[in-house]
Amino acid sequence: MDLDRVMTRNPKFCLTTSPLDEVARAMRDEDVGEIPVVDLDRRPVGVITDRDIVVRTLAAGRNPLDVRVQDCMTAPPIVIKEDASLEDCAKLMERQQIRRVPVVDAKGALCGIVSLADLERTDARSLQQEVTRAVSQPH
Repeated sequence: MDLDRVMTRNPKFCLTTSPLDEVARAMRDEDVGEIPVVDLDRRPVGVITDRDIVVRTLAAGRNPLDVRVQDCMTAPPIVIKEDASLEDCAKLMERQQIRRVPVVDAKGALCGIVSLADLERTDARSLQQEVTRAVSQPH
């Protein structure tokens, strides 16, 4: 199965200079746990997760109203090309122990994102189970 058929197209994204509180509200509004961070050409330079916000900001005693995405994002991002197979995507997620992976087009620009939930909605549920098992292991 093609990755193109299961990914979420045109996901919400932010810039490194985006205020953290705006990104947190976008996560809430979009009901997502990760937002890709892109440059001005929409090429991913990192990701910001709800866990990044909690661990690198709140738990570190920083005021999230004073923090920009660049101060707590995960970089560099692990991405996959849109012409990859679903199996390749699942293997990448399993190997890297990640729950979501931004998808880039031939020019390297963000065009989508794949999550564990996307894998679950396919006929390839065994792939989702393998990835879930791998990402649940301690790093």
